[in-house]
Amino acid sequence: MTPISRSGAGRRSVATLICGALAAGGLAAAGVATLEPGAASASSHREAPLISGTPQYDNTDVYAFVSPDKPDTTTIIANWIPFEEPAGGPNFFPFAEDAQYDIHIDSNGDAQGDLLFRYTFKTHVKNKKTFLYNTGAVESLDDPDLNVTQTYDLELIKLRKQKVMSKTKIANDVAVAPSNVGKASMPDYKKLRDQAIYKLHNGTTTFAGQADDPFFLDLRVFDLLYGGNLSEVGNDTLKGYNVNSIALQVPTHMITESSKQPIVGIWSTTQRQNAKGYYEQVSRLGNPLVNEVVNPLKDKDKFNASAPWDDAQFLKNVTNPELPKLIEAIYKIKAPAEPRNDLVDVFLKGVKGLNQPPYVRPSEELRLNTSIKPTASPKRLGVLDGDNAGFPNGRRLTDDVIDASLQVVEGELVGSKNDLGDAVDKNDKDFEKYFPYVALPTEGSRGPLAKGTSGDADVRSQLGDALQPAGSSNTTLIAASAGAGAGGILLIGAGLAWWRRMRSRAY
Repeated sequence: MTPISRSGAGRRSVATLICGALAAGGLAAAGVATLEPGAASASSHREAPLISGTPQYDNTDVYAFVSPDKPDTTTIIANWIPFEEPAGGPNFFPFAEDAQYDIHIDSNGDAQGDLLFRYTFKTHVKNKKTFLYNTGAVESLDDPDLNVTQTYDLELIKLRKQKVMSKTKIANDVAVAPSNVGKASMPDYKKLRDQAIYKLHNGTTTFAGQADDPFFLDLRVFDLLYGGNLSEVGNDTLKGYNVNSIALQVPTHMITESSKQPIVGIWSTTQRQNAKGYYEQVSRLGNPLVNEVVNPLKDKDKFNASAPWDDAQFLKNVTNPELPKLIEAIYKIKAPAEPRNDLVDVFLKGVKGLNQPPYVRPSEELRLNTSIKPTASPKRLGVLDGDNAGFPNGRRLTDDVIDASLQVVEGELVGSKNDLGDAVDKNDKDFEKYFPYVALPTEGSRGPLAKGTSGDADVRSQLGDALQPAGSSNTTLIAASAGAGAGGILLIGAGLAWWRRMRSRAY
């Protein structure tokens, strides 16, 4: 298959309306009342009924690309915990201690993992007699004022035919970057994030901590298909939300079969410890949108517990997809003919001549040809726009996987040219130029200052300044507050007495 080269200029934004909408499956018909709330959503954000109730174990996205500043290395980013509200204290967003967060590498295309990078986390609390996440301004990861901290161990497990051949701990008690509480608590969060970047002796670099959610799209399809009149399309619904990121940068030769076979398959999973002490897989993610768009509700939880070498059970979901039929029914855009072998080639095998390994076994993995060097000017549509270093050859942070996936699903590669998308073409925050590349998380103290304060006001006095009437003294304010409080107590007491009298009436 020859990648299609196209400038992307003038892509029509009217068609942009469809993307996340149908992609999420939420408009399957106006009468899909049985759809689990939040069961189908962006990428792997709350995409299956069971995992939607346990966000600490929920994979949201996987990214894999040749490192732009270190082209002899490959960077893998896996995210968990969708829709983190920045002000979600006092506990904020730790990794789970009873979970194994795994990154899998298939080096030869047989749908079985050859390397496994396993992250396990521990939580540490300095002072359990306070409710505070931090007890003062935090200047470093070992600051005594950072009351709740996490560390992790990283193991490298080598496999053959799913049997463990060796297990090596390559990092021990590495500090996790904390949740970004706010400006007063963490005045220089970037410094804290940089301190959480850890270099190993073998050329590997690792990071774990909070980050801005790098996935960008318009998710507001659930409001009667973008407001019922397309008035809501074009807004990044994930703007302002954070995720927990694990980022791993490894020498490319470490994960490939050989220089002659540079294509790897990558996916992430979460195992959760059950009541008997055994670990069970509860979440899985490779390519974006698969468990949201391709799999029906009956298969979503099964997919999350499955492995790539068993993906033949889901093949019909790919060859006879529901999404094009929905688009045809609602927007009168004719669905491509079935079976959709073009989708099998792109999403289960890899594009031939680009990122399809020899003797490939069809399976759901994010496939990356590590021999293709990064481009200086990435194009958001990746391979569809002639940029072979982008999606679906791996996935960069800037790749617009919503638009690219929708155009392929609607037959872009079988002659049905289209410019479908969601009118959200980039992330709301710029990504970093160096590892771990993800943008800094939004802080918990975001938003406008309280009325009556200024940016120069001392944080500790802002609340008092805001409450104090102009020209009044603290004494006046306190007296007025006390008087108002006494009056309030009298009113409450009178109200309770009246309520008791009313209850004693016969009616």
